Amino acid sequence: MAHLLMVESWVGSMSRLLPLAIREGGHEFTFLTRDLHHYLRSAPEGAAHPLLGARNVLTTDTNDVGALLPEIERLHGVLRFDGVITSCDYYLPTVAKIAAHLGLPGPAPEAVENACRKDATRRILTDAGVPGPRYAAHQEWSDLARAAREIGYPLVVKPVDLCAGMYVRRVDDEEQLAAAVRALADFPVNARGQRREPLVLLEELLDGPEVSVETVSHAGAVHVVGVTDKSIGGAPAFVETGHMFPAALTSYDTEAAEQTALAALKALGLTDGVVAHTEIKLTSDGPRVVEVNARPAGNRITELVRHVTGIDLAAAFVDVSLGHEPDLRGADTGLRSAAIGFLVPRRSGTLASLDGAQLLDVPGVLEVQLAEPGKRVTAAGSNNDYLGHVMVGDAEGLGARARVEELLDQLRSGLVIR
Repeated sequence: MAHLLMVESWVGSMSRLLPLAIREGGHEFTFLTRDLHHYLRSAPEGAAHPLLGARNVLTTDTNDVGALLPEIERLHGVLRFDGVITSCDYYLPTVAKIAAHLGLPGPAPEAVENACRKDATRRILTDAGVPGPRYAAHQEWSDLARAAREIGYPLVVKPVDLCAGMYVRRVDDEEQLAAAVRALADFPVNARGQRREPLVLLEELLDGPEVSVETVSHAGAVHVVGVTDKSIGGAPAFVETGHMFPAALTSYDTEAAEQTALAALKALGLTDGVVAHTEIKLTSDGPRVVEVNARPAGNRITELVRHVTGIDLAAAFVDVSLGHEPDLRGADTGLRSAAIGFLVPRRSGTLASLDGAQLLDVPGVLEVQLAEPGKRVTAAGSNNDYLGHVMVGDAEGLGARARVEELLDQLRSGLVIR
């Protein structure tokens, strides 16, 4: 039995999948947070709270790394940790620094820091010859306006240090660019109380479908688990509306996406102790890297992978965080594809009606999770604004995506927002 230190977590599905994987692996964990109420406010309905499985729950300022490292060193002397882990993007660099400080398994802190900073990722991949969009990163308006004219509209505007698609916007002219930059400036602190970097990233708008490559890195070797597709909505925002695993691609495109992701991970140095989720655009000029995420995929992609392949990426994340070789052998699950579709609100208001109980009895449906009437709804601007999801498996082939879309259409017909 190993003892993991879990530093913060998301409050979504990975907050349940990761503690479960730790327990099923025969291990235990101590949970460390700066704000326990952040997690208690989002206790899952009809299930025991994931933190009830913790050996210890401790509170301290997880945002002050300088003070945190000596404090964890003292805790390590008493509790003896075998690994450090988090599922929250904002604490991935902190966890890497803790692991290095304690001499525990994990990726190099610099590699994780560079993956979490989108401007650093762009610079490193460009220097290594890994294809991506034309880009520029600036803070001052005059520099941003000039760079936008040089790259050419339309553009994608991104914060360099947020996630879940927050404040990522398409802009078609200087007026829209100014509005996007002002919106970012009005959000100086992230949801975890960390002050944001004021740099703004401008990127060329890429054509073509987007996919993600799911990988596991251990002992210098990167193993590709598969490629997931992605649909996007919510323009001018970029909201993920659904995924299917495996992506319905030609063998040529699959190989191109995988090799591009492997090149990106190698360039960043993410070849040990990482379960990664690398987003790729399959453009008319070939694959281009969108982002590299040094943690397992969100939006329940890990569950799509498990339903189809039998590979548990949450369990693999636990294994590599302990320095253990992950089990990636997989199994025949009886499914050839699995897809998830998200119900994305197009207007703000209060949810008056949404009934999906009947979907639970539909053949092939794996999950249905929907918001309750009375919920305050915001027109989707990021992946944090869903009203729920439907997940479907297909035992015959790559039909899961189409089936999910049919079921979402049924849900939309009964959706009332006032």
